[in-house]
Amino acid sequence: MELLKLIGIGIALGIANVIPGVSGGTIAVVCNVYDRLIAVITPDIKKILGSWKFWLPLGLGVGGGIIFFSKVITFLFTNYPIPTNFFFIGIILGSIPMLYRRIQAPNKRTPGLSGLICGLIGLSLMVYMKILKPQEESVLYTELTPVIFGLLFLAGVLGATAMIIPGISGSFLLLVTGMYRTIMYAASDLKISLLIPTALGIGAGLLSGAALVRFLMAKVPRQTYGVILGLVGGSVIVLFPPGGVTISGVSAVSILSALGGFAISFIGSEK
Repeated sequence: MELLKLIGIGIALGIANVIPGVSGGTIAVVCNVYDRLIAVITPDIKKILGSWKFWLPLGLGVGGGIIFFSKVITFLFTNYPIPTNFFFIGIILGSIPMLYRRIQAPNKRTPGLSGLICGLIGLSLMVYMKILKPQEESVLYTELTPVIFGLLFLAGVLGATAMIIPGISGSFLLLVTGMYRTIMYAASDLKISLLIPTALGIGAGLLSGAALVRFLMAKVPRQTYGVILGLVGGSVIVLFPPGGVTISGVSAVSILSALGGFAISFIGSEK
């Protein structure tokens, strides 16, 4: 059962990481595997090998999600964007109670002041990201040059770091850097020359991002989860469709989608 659950979570992570605006880190928090995921992203080979029962099914799920389900989700976002967005909004809202408990002060039901301030900082960052949101058009590079190598490496670092940080979409930052189309082209056509600098950047970003989060969680755990709560909650602002929903059949479907996502997330995060 645990094996199937990890594969399922991996599929969700894989899908999230190919859709601009949806954060893989948020999905990891929602599915309550964020701490374990951060712990296993380390240069300590012995620790990695000892945790294979966790990361192997998770990794297989990620690969499966990217290969088999990303086209389905992309189809849904293209043809039914409002209900699909509301499903993800419901998933995010369902994880809020679990995150809130992690910033509560010891022996109290309310968050400490520092955790609350950090939450507001995270929320403000997501509001800024909403304002900054770029258009999806970007230049397509098909040949590798020293400049493109550097840009792809930097995009890989930023994208991978964003995967570690809940609320911030790796694909979103690829759009910001203008490298989204190039990396999608390289992945779909297996353009090895373009994939190498991207992979190097992803490796560097994962290791450095995970090390930073582990350090913060060890030193200031409630404050760190305060920022995460703000980022995750602020994702709703990023995902909320422009203009909202109208009073029609679409609104009813959207509400049902949000309730379904909320139920899945709330029940899963409580376990």
